[in-house]
Amino acid sequence: METATAPAAKTNTGNAAHPTPEMIMKIGMGFWASKILLTAVRSELFTHLAMQGSRSAVQIKQTLGWACTDRHALDFLDTLTHFGFLERKGLMADAVYSNGADTAFFLDKKKPSYLGGILEMADDRLYDFWGDLSTALRTGQQQNEAKTGDDFFGKLYSDPAKLQGFINAMAGVQMGAFMSFAQQFDFSKSKTLVDIGGSGGHLSLMVAKHQPHMHCTSFDLPPVLPITQGNIAHFQLTDRVKAAAGDFFADAFPKADVITMGNILHDWDEEKKITLMRKAYDALPAGGAFVAIENVIDNERRENVFGLMMSLNMLIETSDGFDYTFADFERWAKAAGFGRTALIPLAGPTSAAVAYK
Repeated sequence: METATAPAAKTNTGNAAHPTPEMIMKIGMGFWASKILLTAVRSELFTHLAMQGSRSAVQIKQTLGWACTDRHALDFLDTLTHFGFLERKGLMADAVYSNGADTAFFLDKKKPSYLGGILEMADDRLYDFWGDLSTALRTGQQQNEAKTGDDFFGKLYSDPAKLQGFINAMAGVQMGAFMSFAQQFDFSKSKTLVDIGGSGGHLSLMVAKHQPHMHCTSFDLPPVLPITQGNIAHFQLTDRVKAAAGDFFADAFPKADVITMGNILHDWDEEKKITLMRKAYDALPAGGAFVAIENVIDNERRENVFGLMMSLNMLIETSDGFDYTFADFERWAKAAGFGRTALIPLAGPTSAAVAYK
């Protein structure tokens, strides 16, 4: 079965007679492009343009408090224009800039569709940690805050404001896949769903919104519940969505017709992945479905490069966690006792891997 994949990178290596270094330089210096976008998000450039409309480089400098030369501001803005994040009319001193269509939808902080939170986290944390990828590969050890004895996630759960920001960041990047799953999956024989590690409850909310007969539960650690309950109230779905407290390793899963996990399995090694799938199996009725929504890698490991890079991110963050192919998922599903499996392409590089009891 084919997996959902991100578009394959088109290598430009020329031919034996005329090799070209274009792709080598594009990828090797790719951190330039990444940092330009992350800096634009961090400065809220796109949000300011959404509020103020088209602006010149001088006006943008004044708004954002830049002290660089006009030429360097133009270089920065014209690079964003080349990438499609900005649109430009005029040239140099006569140029005015505005948001591109995707930018206006996804990178305006005032819109509910904002997914810049994940980019802000990348700028705050992951950008520096990925600088130690060679150390991670050499040692097999995670390279995040833990290597200096700092418990990032422990601090996160103890600070409601930071936890809210983190959950919002995760929700922004996952929402498209959750909406696609809520509309594509066949819920006709189901009445209940439990989302394990449900975070802010967004998967449960999307299913309830698009499937009026479904009753959903978002299951996560106690500090998350107030945020989940606030989101449920915001969506006005308190009659069909609830939050439940629990630890998915320590506690039994609530019983339901469908059990989901959104970006949970990839946090763990193979043994723990199978353990979680067995717990899902035990909580399902005959005919019930376990669904893992992840960046499932294609079986030939050639197409979904985002899934491969996400797996390396799990090395940086967890040491033992990794992303996987659908063939891997099928093997684990069989070990956990499941029968039939299926794969549903969702949004971008994300798929829903399904195992039926």
